This record gives sequence, structure tokens and C-alpha cells, in this order.
Amino acid sequence: MHVSAHVDTFARDHLPPPEEWPRLLFELPELHYPERLNCAAELLDGGEPDRPVFRTASGPAWTYGELRARVDRIAHVLTGDLGVVPGNRVLLRGPTSPWLAACWLAVLKAGAVAVTVLDRQRPHELATMCEIARVRHALCDIRAVDDLVKAEVPGLVLTTYGGDAPDDLLRRPAPAAPFPAVSTAADDVALIAFTSGTTGRPKGCMHFHRDVLAIADTFSRHVLRPRADDVFAGSPPLGFTFGLGGLVVFPMRAGASALLLEQSGPKQLLPAIAEHRASVLFTAPTAYRAMLDELDGYDTSSLRRCVSAGENLPAATWHAWRERTGLRVINGIGATELLHIFVSAADDDIRPGATGVPVPGWQARVQDAHGEPVPDGEPGLLAVRGPVGCRYLADPRQRVYVRDGWNITGDTYVRDADGYFHYVARADDMIISSGYNIAGPEVEDALLRHPDVVETAVVGRPDEARGQIVVAYTVLRDGAPRDTEGLRAFLKAELAPYKCPREFVFLDALPRTATGKLQRFRLRTAGDQQ
Repeated sequence: MHVSAHVDTFARDHLPPPEEWPRLLFELPELHYPERLNCAAELLDGGEPDRPVFRTASGPAWTYGELRARVDRIAHVLTGDLGVVPGNRVLLRGPTSPWLAACWLAVLKAGAVAVTVLDRQRPHELATMCEIARVRHALCDIRAVDDLVKAEVPGLVLTTYGGDAPDDLLRRPAPAAPFPAVSTAADDVALIAFTSGTTGRPKGCMHFHRDVLAIADTFSRHVLRPRADDVFAGSPPLGFTFGLGGLVVFPMRAGASALLLEQSGPKQLLPAIAEHRASVLFTAPTAYRAMLDELDGYDTSSLRRCVSAGENLPAATWHAWRERTGLRVINGIGATELLHIFVSAADDDIRPGATGVPVPGWQARVQDAHGEPVPDGEPGLLAVRGPVGCRYLADPRQRVYVRDGWNITGDTYVRDADGYFHYVARADDMIISSGYNIAGPEVEDALLRHPDVVETAVVGRPDEARGQIVVAYTVLRDGAPRDTEGLRAFLKAELAPYKCPREFVFLDALPRTATGKLQRFRLRTAGDQQ
């Protein structure tokens, strides 16, 4: 490792031992980064001073020049009034906005470590993350401050922005001079992102300055291929690495702009795309499906790239979106541990129903529980490696995620003879019923082809006779009849009979995490209690 610029060495001191790291790959020339690298300075230099960088639902766009000046001002306040030194962890919380992005960039430019959280996370969650990361400073939107106060983090210096108080971050006096970026090492920790996971104590994923650029120089550069005139938009919040990459890192690395929406559900995305002529869209499969019924009311002709991640993209949703818009959704799988997408495909390389192939700069394979590769066509665990790897903050689960130099994502996949990777299920989501292995997502994909089904989640419920039975939790369109037999008959025409759910449970909505991921464990637990 290079000589650190950090005065507070907590993050580096709590990296896993080197023998527990995955093997890192830097085979592409663009991944040969210098020893000293500040990713915020690199991103801020990506666009011309008078070109737009951040747009909002209302008000004028920020230019790259304005963003640099505001970032420098915040960095001066951080290192002056607030006493932040390189390596301090600074928590960032608030709805998606240019000011949140500016705070993130300022923290990194000042050599500190950004701890990104969601504004929907609750006091006990915030307290746990602050404890794990030893957070002593926080920058918080005035509108999202209550739960952070309730977290009662010992010794926390909490500074709000967007308020009227004289000690508000944006009202404190600061030099008008440029802020010289701290000369961080390429492998200094830049951010700690917590897994959105569904159970257990959250895991802090530590990422370096070079990692932030590496996701742009692999997936974005080689698969997404953005242009400087692109306008990015999407639903994932900046506290989620899917959103941080898609709405800040990727557009800035390309000198493009992003539309940052505080409200970004399907009902807000479509009018925003039409009004701001967005050309690149990042959202989850559920949102693409939800927007299908509303497409006729909005002009989406500006879109040229659509990216889906966060959970598996059903083939039925891909085909429906293509039929309605003419656009081929770029599917992908990423992980907080690896910062962004590492298996994907675009344009003529897309095969509906497949996630894709390893992104340039990455390698992937399917292996068994003993770490041995399995033949094409057989299911196994997805293992990947590339320029970014899992490095948990002082967590013994590092040895579970990283094995023999590979990151083991916890997903079951099949690779076909052409090298395409096909999602089967999360490794713990396979249903074994009467000796049959049943992948819940396959049943979901079939059920989503039914015109009345909006969302569905298929899980296994313990059963004394069969081991497990297949249960489909289903959300129907408004006014659709809860016709169990009709759904079952539809599925029997789509799937082998043993894969068809024994039971349907109708819900108004499926349980999801703050990042929109389906909480299957809650459905399994609900089933256990019935």
C-alpha cells in the first residue's frame, strides 16, 4: 500500500488483513492509476466550467464551475471551523440533491472518509453504523436531521445544511479561494458504504479513491458509453452505491450532467424525463414495470440508455419495455461490496433473460461450494474479481465473502456455452420441494407475464411432507380479481407443474429495504408463522 495521507488512520487500521483480500485486477490501461489520487478532484475536473453538471426539478442547473466553488467552500468549512482532518469519517444524510452531492465531493477532496447513508434509515440503524465506522462528524440536510439526533451518537459533531441558522454549513464564513485537494493515496479509503442487506448487523464496505474511478472506467466507459451531452436520471438515492455511481460518478467522469430528484418514484420519473430530456436512466426492474402503464402520457423519446440493477430483471419486463419504447434495457448485477456493476451487456450483445458477460476489467465464473468451477449449464455460486474488491470494516464475514481470491456474491448463476451468465436465485433463496430444486425468480418471471400481476415474490415455506412448498406473494392491478385458480392455470401453461405455487398470498405491496430491494426473509418468516 502507498503512504497514506490520513492523519486519522482508523479506516486503514481496520482493513482486513491482506491475505483475506480478493485478488485485484488492473489489466486495462485506464486502470493504471498514479500513486497519489484524489477522486473528487478528478471528477470535478471532468467537465467544462460553464457546462451543466447537476439539474433539479426546479431552479437553474449548477455548472461545473459553480459546483467546484461550492465544494471548495464546504471543504474550507470542514477543515477550518469544524476541524475535520484527513481520515475522519463524515456521515452524509439527506434527500438526493446537488448539495448532498457537493458535500460528498467536499469530504473526499478534504481527504476525509464519506459514510453514505439513506435518509430513510432510522435512529437505531444510524446509531449502529456510526458505532461501526466510529463516526464523529455528520453533514445532514436540515429536513432529515431528526432521526440522526434521536440516534444519540456519542460525541457526534452534527452540522446541518439548508437551514436558516447562522451555524448552518452553507452560512458559515469561509475563504473564497480554491481549496487544494488533499494528496490522498490511490489506496486511501474514500468511502464506507453499508450493505443494504435484509438481516443481521450491517457490513461496512471500504472503498479506495481509485475504486470510485474504476467503476466509471469499467462499466460506464465500456458498457454504458456515456457522452458529454447526456442527462442522467434515476431513482436510486445517493446513499446507495447504485445511485452514487449512476447519478454522480458516471456523469461527472464523462463531463455530462445529472438530474437529481428528491422524489424519484415511477410517477415522478416519467414527467421528469420528459421535461428535462433525460437520456440515461438508472432504476430497478420494479420501476420499469410500473412505468409501462403510464408511458403513453409522456414523451420519453430523449432516452437512449436504460440501466437496470438492484435485483433480477425479468425477461418479461425487458420485452415489454422494448416493445413500448424501442429501447433495450442494459441489465446488470452489482454489489455494495464491489461498488457497482460487474456483469452486464449492452446493445447487440444483450440477450434478454441473461444478466450478461463480465464487464471489461472484470472476471467471473460459476463454482461449487468447494470453490471448484462447474461446467457450463450447471448452477453454482457466482464468483467475480476485478479492480475493486470486498474489504469489510473489521468484520469476520470477510472470510465468507472472499474465498481463494474471489468475491463470492451469494447469487446462484448458470453460465451458458456462449459465456453469458443467467441469474437463478440468491443462494439462500433456492426452494427444495419433494426433491426438486426450484428457483423462485423463474416462477416470478412466469407469473409477471400474467396481465393482472404487478409484483410478485416467490419463497419456500417449510412443509412436513415435502420439505418446502412454493408460495407466491402477489400484488395485483387495481380491480383485478384474486383468482388463485386462474393464476395457477396460467402458470401450468408456462412452467413444469412441480414449480407452480401451492399457495398464493395477495398483498397490497411487497416488503422492501430502503434501497428498494425485496425482503424475502420477511415473507419466509411470515410463512413460518402461519
